[in-house]
Amino acid sequence: MRSGVLIWGGAIVAFAACGAANSANLNRMVEPGPAVWDWTGGYIGVHGGGGYGGTSFSDPYGPSIYGDVVSTPVFLAGGQLGYNWQRDRLVFGAELDASYAVSDGTNSCFAFSGTAVIDTCHAGPNSFFTATARVGYTFGPQGQMLAYVKAGVAWQNNRGEIANNNEFLRQDFPGFGRHTTHFDYGRFGWSLGAGVEQALSPDWSVKFEYDYMGFSGTRLTTPSTVQYPPLGFVSTSSSNLSRP
Repeated sequence: MRSGVLIWGGAIVAFAACGAANSANLNRMVEPGPAVWDWTGGYIGVHGGGGYGGTSFSDPYGPSIYGDVVSTPVFLAGGQLGYNWQRDRLVFGAELDASYAVSDGTNSCFAFSGTAVIDTCHAGPNSFFTATARVGYTFGPQGQMLAYVKAGVAWQNNRGEIANNNEFLRQDFPGFGRHTTHFDYGRFGWSLGAGVEQALSPDWSVKFEYDYMGFSGTRLTTPSTVQYPPLGFVSTSSSNLSRP
């Protein structure tokens, strides 16, 4: 299994703890122009947003006619903390954030042919953590708007299940009825993003951010499935379900 998450509309409201990233050091003057905003300092904040995720399942018998991808809408909320260093109009920063996510998706999977009994795959990432570095450039007469890019490491927890649909065999072939394989795992990955932040006052700023996170997967073993005709059992115990 492999998964990726695209976070869109991630509106983030930040409260700067150290003078709003020292955010409004209006005592720093540029002669003979107006005061210049200073982003240097630490901050904490809260965020909320939405996005779209996908968990892909690798079929050991070949490509699935249904794609083996479970699509999941994502709604999340959390908090972040970080620190900025400003040099002229360039701003360098480091940020940690944690998010709780509501995400759920289901799709048919492992249908490598029209004669095989398909499985039902369910997935739902429920938490994300990132540690990123960012670099930005300030705009405006006083430098109160910051456009930036960011990159770093990410971690997610993904949980769900894979259920074969051999229900009709339960009476005639004990042991080959419906079986469900559950998974609940955490994986490290990577994160890329870009955003725009606007300073509102010495203590507050608001930003809109767009992020993508990609994660490696895990390896699972599921019960046998059935194909017909001819009637036969297809085992996945030796080849496993792989998310390299």
